[in-house]
Amino acid sequence: VTTFKMPEEFGSVLDKQVIGPTTENLIKSDFPVQSFKPKVQIAFQALPGQCPQKIEVERRRRLYLTFDIAQLLASKGIDSNQLMPRHHDPDNMPTIEEKKDPVFPIYLPLKIFDNDGYDCRTPEEWISLGLEPGSHDRKPVPGKALLPTDDVLGHEDPKSQKLIYKWIDVGVLDYDKETELYLVHKTDKNGLVRDEEGRPILNGGITPQG
Repeated sequence: VTTFKMPEEFGSVLDKQVIGPTTENLIKSDFPVQSFKPKVQIAFQALPGQCPQKIEVERRRRLYLTFDIAQLLASKGIDSNQLMPRHHDPDNMPTIEEKKDPVFPIYLPLKIFDNDGYDCRTPEEWISLGLEPGSHDRKPVPGKALLPTDDVLGHEDPKSQKLIYKWIDVGVLDYDKETELYLVHKTDKNGLVRDEEGRPILNGGITPQG
């Protein structure tokens, strides 16, 4: 008779024993679950025959995930790479005879057309979605930002003609109320928001040392 010997890495043994489908979320993410939930103005307790709040939230969450801002703009004939104003290049200015549009470079910033009157959440509410119940560490909030594909050139001169701008998945780390600007960090190839040492970026990147 011998005693039962438990494997040293018992957790890895259980991970390999996957039998049938599961409702568990197996995708690793640095974003809180509630940060993907849309805001729904429906009573928490629904009357018989009405759609419950949880079902409506899940329906809209799946609907919004099917939207792509780059495709929506392209369907309206908008080139996302042209949304960022660039430096004037007099040597390569198209003439009217060439019928190239636009003849004149873009000179009005998007901030002039920005209207937050219909926003469902304030910037502070968006940032607070990174706080999980029972945790003091604030995680990033998922978003998309129009950023240069080349980080090095982007830090040199954001209005350079050499830069190519695309809508990129980011984690929103913080918000500056005075400048009305967001601090974002690009996600890696796995969709995670990590620092140079591979650690999750919490509380807007502020360390105990400041």
